Amino acid sequence: MRIVAVTSIKGGVGKTTTAVNLAYLSAAGGAATLLWDLDPQGAATYALRGDTHEHASVKRLLAGKVELEELILASGYPRLDLLPADFSYRNFAVHLAARRHPTARLLKMSRPLREIYATLFLDCPAGISLLSENVLRAADAIIVPLVPTPLSLRMLVQLYEFIAREGWTDLMLMPFFSLVDRRRSLHGELIAEARAQFPQLLATEVPDWSEIERMSVRRVPLPASAPTSAAALLYAQLWSEVLERLSNGPPEAAAVRAQRSGGAATASAGTLSAETGTSSIA
Repeated sequence: MRIVAVTSIKGGVGKTTTAVNLAYLSAAGGAATLLWDLDPQGAATYALRGDTHEHASVKRLLAGKVELEELILASGYPRLDLLPADFSYRNFAVHLAARRHPTARLLKMSRPLREIYATLFLDCPAGISLLSENVLRAADAIIVPLVPTPLSLRMLVQLYEFIAREGWTDLMLMPFFSLVDRRRSLHGELIAEARAQFPQLLATEVPDWSEIERMSVRRVPLPASAPTSAAALLYAQLWSEVLERLSNGPPEAAAVRAQRSGGAATASAGTLSAETGTSSIA
């Protein structure tokens, strides 16, 4: 199972829209996919018309009193399931800090999911916390939506510096520009500067379109509601880029990831079957 996190230190950058659309496209492409909404605001849960579970508190999860599989909901779309958010997630970092090996806890919790899913998407809350470090340790790839502003670019520099300090050479960071308005000269200037500084930026740019914003009103992924629309095709292009990066990752990545997670990550024997299977959640 590959773990793809969509995260940003800054909020309001199109993170949840990205996570929901890419998770839908992953499932539509044939991979059994789970989207875990880690944000206590529950925007991804809302977008997929999910409901919170009465036993989903982060305290119970981390104590092992409830398993992740018990909380999974069907999304209504083939091969796509949802692990809904809970308002208690606002204290995720607090409860993590009280546990042994707190930075590898998320990866350990996701182990049972490997027999069910090919891809796990994490829709992460904005900010920097112990939960953020868990996400970075667990993920195979980090997708980072960036609004073309100086502060967003500063955040990206900080993220690269943190990953370099930790020595996580296997972690694929995939930043891309979101909420782009090419009519604004500053956006054009910053994008040009950033592409010169960070050649690994994804080529796809997601514009600041009302059509994309309306997704939160319709509560339907764009490729499902309007698959031939310009907005849906942009997300399909973005997902294609992400898949290409994932497929071209270094072959030793799994071993390196296991080391940085304290041996918690191991190759999943069920991944190949999950790639072509459907989820087992009714």
